[in-house]
Amino acid sequence: MTFRDAVDRLTPLDAAAGAEAGERHDRLAKPRAALGRLEDVGIRLAAIAGACPPPVPEPAVVAVFAGDHGVLAEGVTPWPQEVTAQMVAAFCAGGAAVNVLARHAGAQVVVVDVGVVADLAPAPGLLLRKVRHGTANLAAGPAMTVEEATQALDAGAAVADEAVAGGARCLVTGDMGIGNTTASAALIAAFTGRPAAEVTGRGTGIDDLTLRRKTRVVETAVARTVGADPLEVLAEVGGLEIAALAGFVVAGAAARVPVVVDGVIALAGLLVAAALAPGCVDYCFAGHRSTEPGATVALEHLGLTPLLDLGMRLGEGTGAVLAVPLVQAAAKVLREMATLDSAGVTGKA
Repeated sequence: MTFRDAVDRLTPLDAAAGAEAGERHDRLAKPRAALGRLEDVGIRLAAIAGACPPPVPEPAVVAVFAGDHGVLAEGVTPWPQEVTAQMVAAFCAGGAAVNVLARHAGAQVVVVDVGVVADLAPAPGLLLRKVRHGTANLAAGPAMTVEEATQALDAGAAVADEAVAGGARCLVTGDMGIGNTTASAALIAAFTGRPAAEVTGRGTGIDDLTLRRKTRVVETAVARTVGADPLEVLAEVGGLEIAALAGFVVAGAAARVPVVVDGVIALAGLLVAAALAPGCVDYCFAGHRSTEPGATVALEHLGLTPLLDLGMRLGEGTGAVLAVPLVQAAAKVLREMATLDSAGVTGKA
């Protein structure tokens, strides 16, 4: 499946199934709305699936898209570029944070090389879908061409399509790429219209001087995007893994599968996806609120409320995969909980 195929297949939520789920919640053995936002999640799961009660969204697959960034030349992070490839190896070996949390949630992890500078050897769980060896320096010019951005969108869409064909019924976004908070901040600023200073954060923990340098880079790069269409914005200041995340989200939505979105990198990808295929956001759940300032700006712009707020900023898909059991629980409530009538409970007068 290409990204364009996914956009063409995207359909609206099933409002009737969602309404039926809302009515069912009101008949369950509890006070009305007593399960709070968990009820909202269940209602949207029904609308996504077109069925009430909705199927439990399992199994889940976490796709960790990896790519390098030429903007490292500007000194926006103290971490060296080779860490991206080293972390990909850690993911494949099962020892990274996302692997631990995915095992806890019963989710599978796949790692996708869409733009790592190093040439990676085949490894278990690794998909080699490299578009180019890292992006160019977005501070000096376009990060990639429009054609390369399109290839990365296609790569992400194909990964989602393959996961769903393999039985996945919940997709989770993950990412890896040293320097990618700079590209994400630029995308968030470009798509929301907010100043660079409001959306640029400390990423891996940079000092004040580096933060000022990083913010100037974002501000300068975003100025070049004025008047550009969404695909051109992505090519100008984005990242290969961010583009792939956008394709992954849209293809998941096209398959009517819920997508749990991680932190600031994934939200930058979702902003891209929303600009290219607005209806995809209805299929997404914000897994958590990252401490990166751009994450909150993106969440507000997209109209999403995160399920968790744990002060996390690791990426990899860690916050999103922690939220997967909550999403699954919302479906189980609608499927397994007794109604007032069936439980023999007297309703409110």
